[in-house]
Amino acid sequence: MGKSNLAKIKPPDQKPDWDSWSYRIGCPVWGCKEWNDIVYPPGVSSDHILAWYSRMFPTVEGNSTFYAVPPVSTFEKWCDQTAEGFKFCFKFPQRISHDLKLIRCDNELQNWLDCLSILHRKERLGPTFLQLPPSFSFKYFGALELFLTKLPKDWPWAVEVRHLDWFDAGEYESRLDDLLSRLNIDRVLFDSRPLNSMAATDPSEVASQTRKPRSPFRITTTGKSPFLRLIGRNDETEVTSFWHGWADQIAEWIRQGFQPWVFTHAPDDRYAPSLVKALHQEISQRIRSLPPLPELNAPNDRGDTPRQLELF
Repeated sequence: MGKSNLAKIKPPDQKPDWDSWSYRIGCPVWGCKEWNDIVYPPGVSSDHILAWYSRMFPTVEGNSTFYAVPPVSTFEKWCDQTAEGFKFCFKFPQRISHDLKLIRCDNELQNWLDCLSILHRKERLGPTFLQLPPSFSFKYFGALELFLTKLPKDWPWAVEVRHLDWFDAGEYESRLDDLLSRLNIDRVLFDSRPLNSMAATDPSEVASQTRKPRSPFRITTTGKSPFLRLIGRNDETEVTSFWHGWADQIAEWIRQGFQPWVFTHAPDDRYAPSLVKALHQEISQRIRSLPPLPELNAPNDRGDTPRQLELF
């Protein structure tokens, strides 16, 4: 197949058995042009990028919905493009979480639930996470409690807090954890220690160290699916010690019957897949039953055959 046809490459019909996985791991986005030859074949059409991603990783953290909610038809299309067993973990729109602070947002919430219902119906719904702004202190606890009770109880949810009230190791944090436990909602565990473990080495790391919060470290479990957002560095070797620690914790959760959801962030998205693979390898050394992540095959001698997915 010549290079002119590479843009039409479709993913193979063979698909990984994501539903058999005891945990989920993925990137913060599914589209990055620098992932050509890593996540998808070189020159692949943008129409097939999500399809390829969903055959390489079992989940994705969807941050784009924080800024704008696409029409229902787009959610339908995303579901149809992805492999069976693949799950989306979208972020609540900022209109709900940041602008309205969960107050008088019934119309916005219903619109959001209508979109998520597509994912639920097509079995693509992973934990949807509510990221609260740094200004969302304990004084909004009543609004948070009322809001969370409005969410469908049989759908998976997670909540990320940033105000220091929620990290007081006292009454405020205890009431938050009790609320989430009662509703079987997971607390997002945000860890930016790897990012800040040493000085930045390039502009993307400078920007991330400035922008990303330095929330206190927690390993609290309030539901059945611990939700981890791990902020690494562009060089995977610089986070090895953190990955060792998290692999120990994730493996222990798996042994205890939890299903962790793990997302590795890099200051430059091009390096996110390598962080995913490095962490998965560490976890696999502790949970031997875990299959490897799929890889793109090497090209043939002529270099003109589109790369196919090598499954377990």
